[in-house]
Amino acid sequence: MGKIKLTINNRQVEAYEGKTILEVARENGIHIPTLCYLKDYTGTGACRVCQVEVEGARNLCAACVYPVREGMVVKTNSMRALDARRRVVELIVSNHSKDCLSCIRNTNCELQRLCQELGVREDAFKGQKTVPTFDEVSPGVVRDTSKCILCGRCVAACQKHQGLGVLDFMERGFKTKIGPVFDRSFNDVNCMQCGQCINVCPVGALHEKEEIHNVIAALNDPNMHVVVQTAPAVRASLGEEFGMPIGTRVTGKMVAALKLLGFDKVYDTNFGADLTIMEEGYEFIHRVQEGGVLPMITSCSPGWINYCEKEYPDLLDHLSTCKSPHMMLGAMIKSHYAKTYQLDPKNIYVVSIMPCVAKKGEKERPQMIKDEIKDVDAVLTTRELGKLIKMFGVNFVDLKDEEFDQDMFGEYTGAAVIFGASGGVMEAALRTVVDVLTSQDLDNIEYHAVRGQRGLKEASLKVGDLTVNVAVAHSMQIAKPLLDDIRAGKSKYHFIEIMGCPGGCINGGGQSYVNAMIRNSGFDFKGARAKALYDEDRAMPARKSHKNTQIQKLYEDFLGHPNSHLAHSLLHTTYEKKDKYK
Repeated sequence: MGKIKLTINNRQVEAYEGKTILEVARENGIHIPTLCYLKDYTGTGACRVCQVEVEGARNLCAACVYPVREGMVVKTNSMRALDARRRVVELIVSNHSKDCLSCIRNTNCELQRLCQELGVREDAFKGQKTVPTFDEVSPGVVRDTSKCILCGRCVAACQKHQGLGVLDFMERGFKTKIGPVFDRSFNDVNCMQCGQCINVCPVGALHEKEEIHNVIAALNDPNMHVVVQTAPAVRASLGEEFGMPIGTRVTGKMVAALKLLGFDKVYDTNFGADLTIMEEGYEFIHRVQEGGVLPMITSCSPGWINYCEKEYPDLLDHLSTCKSPHMMLGAMIKSHYAKTYQLDPKNIYVVSIMPCVAKKGEKERPQMIKDEIKDVDAVLTTRELGKLIKMFGVNFVDLKDEEFDQDMFGEYTGAAVIFGASGGVMEAALRTVVDVLTSQDLDNIEYHAVRGQRGLKEASLKVGDLTVNVAVAHSMQIAKPLLDDIRAGKSKYHFIEIMGCPGGCINGGGQSYVNAMIRNSGFDFKGARAKALYDEDRAMPARKSHKNTQIQKLYEDFLGHPNSHLAHSLLHTTYEKKDKYK
């Protein structure tokens, strides 16, 4: 495409043909407010907040969809454009809930920011409002249409990245809503509970079901022994809740904060990740050597599990039977830990800090409950932990680093840390599987072919006489062709990693919000968070899960060996076909 010249606000600029006014303006340091627009998600001009005046055009034009042309003259801040924008926002506000002070997105709301930016102070249009729907039936996601601004971002996230289309527009005109078909609950449709709709919602219309007060109650119960564990991706995002740059690794500060909150023990889910690799890696080896069902697919992502049970139930035998890392560690705390410290499992309360919304539902699965005792009692998202820390008056930024408790489950390897990034589970598994199959302690342990944020990632490895083909997919849109090939009997792979969220856990539905201004700037926030994990991996003295000495001791003292009968009883699970709709 060739370059053209145009004028924006009396300033001549150059641009490539095919770009929109919004893109060109931003490239030249000119801010045009938006609300519905989100890079790589939506660009329909639906909200009309980005209206600008184009010389020769009869009406104002939506900058996010209007292409530039040679000689175009644009005014972004004419009186006409400013008045129109303010009216649009006033109309949106007129049908919006006014409970800003108690809203989950208060001070972090794009509509709130836009009102401040455009000087919207009064309720200009008063009258009837669309009848709202409040849905908190599902285990992880809450929908409140009284706050919905009909931007369509959630619709695009569900359709483009997950290929599900659970969310869509309903009715017309004043009655328009966004939600599942026939305004059903998320619990009654094929929602995978990934929470990506939450991540892109500019207001509080979608959010996680909070469990903060359950955790506070447990911390204040003298009869409860409260243990907390933190997922690897949380350390790469939690700092953002306190104004720290995206990608800042805050492992030590996070541990210090959790100890100040009063938890009896603070462990890293990375121990559970190392344990997962031992169980999953040996399960894969067994399938290869004994003619088991291949390809084997990872089972760490509960969103992916939800999807498979509803959309591809005929492929459930391909799933690893391993529980996810935090459920494994929860099971160890309620069994081996309880026995070691002579505690009644009923008096142990396990809290998981996760980047994931779907894990709230995972802990409620019947397979994760034995004799009415849950492996994990509460799941808090990264955002919820940030709120809890603030609620307890902890000055997070000034905290000095502290270490995880090291008595039983404190040690972890670099392989466990990278679980939080797409390709991390595969790479961690390969570091152990290749060593075991070759009976060597290999030095070359970085598998860059499975790293990164691109679409499908694949690699072929020569392991002795065996060529192992692996693939990595993040989001269901990328995973679907792989699953269709398996169903058709055409898959060439032996081992596949699937994560429910684009980019993996670093972009989980429970991670810190990344506002539209940052997303639209092109900043690679997922890459920044992933880098924090790979940096920690490289700094670790041990980078292979089977090198974890506490894992070795766990097998010696309690489990026996990977995939033992006891290991299967505590660390493995089953899956079942589920109806798409209730």
